[in-house]
Amino acid sequence: QVQLVESGGGLVQPGGSLRLSCAASGFTFGSYAMSWYRQAPGKERELVAEISSFSSFGIYINYAQSVEGRFTISRDDAKNTVYLQMNSLKPEDTAVYYCYAKTTREYWGQGTQVTVSS
Repeated sequence: QVQLVESGGGLVQPGGSLRLSCAASGFTFGSYAMSWYRQAPGKERELVAEISSFSSFGIYINYAQSVEGRFTISRDDAKNTVYLQMNSLKPEDTAVYYCYAKTTREYWGQGTQVTVSS
């Protein structure tokens, strides 16, 4: 049974930082790309960042333009965990953040709320 469990969300002031974690289980974590999505109230869910599995060619990472240079995605295959380090947070980063994996089907975590407000 595949499970993705996010943690690390919360309330932070503009300019602050948060680190999200997604603990995965039930599949061979190191063999699959992992992604973070977010959904703000009244908006569609959008891709924030994605990271490929490690290969002989290295690793592929992609960011949404809106977070490039502020957010960093990483993975620890020994811990079956993917992270999202979020710096210089802005009010427009407020959303529910979801962890996503696609094996033979798609899997989503339950989401973690990030609120950026003074």
